[in-house]
Amino acid sequence: MKRLPVLPTLLVLVAVAIMIGLGVWQLQRARWKEGLLAHYAAAQTLPSMAFPSVPGPGSEEILFRRAGAFCLAVTGWSARAGENRAGQPGWRHLADCRRGGSEGPGMLVDMGWSTSAAAPAWNGGQVNGVIAPDSKRKIMLVSDRAAPGLQPSAPPTPADIPNNHRAYAVQWFLFAAVALVIYAIALRRRTEKRED
Repeated sequence: MKRLPVLPTLLVLVAVAIMIGLGVWQLQRARWKEGLLAHYAAAQTLPSMAFPSVPGPGSEEILFRRAGAFCLAVTGWSARAGENRAGQPGWRHLADCRRGGSEGPGMLVDMGWSTSAAAPAWNGGQVNGVIAPDSKRKIMLVSDRAAPGLQPSAPPTPADIPNNHRAYAVQWFLFAAVALVIYAIALRRRTEKRED
């Protein structure tokens, strides 16, 4: 039996071990994500709470829970792509709200949807809705009732959060298998050339 080339074999085995390790890690992440999604689903059944004054570490614990807060004044509007409850694409209208002098940085509220990016005529008031994730502020409140001239935005749901980790794990395991097959083919060709 011919000796295997040491360095290439070592490199392939290290790469395969890393790929298998990444696959196992993705399986662990899948179990973690399933637990997180179950937590979010349970949060939807909890009683309404006051929207936190300062979103901080642990804000993800209250995602998808019902909450309420008072918007003392709107300090600015922004529009982001979004959908209404019927699934039509358009603009979500987000209000930066002041909540009081000593209540932290305020809050971000999704006050509804329209086909226009123009800001609505809403100056504040009581807002009740669902706590949703936000990439800039960590959390926002998606209002149940739309501001005048708007329709309610699609409510946030844990189903919007993907859990692709099992698919990623399968990919890493396939990459490892393909690497081994390719290396085995390369070794066989190398052996055949030496025998010629």
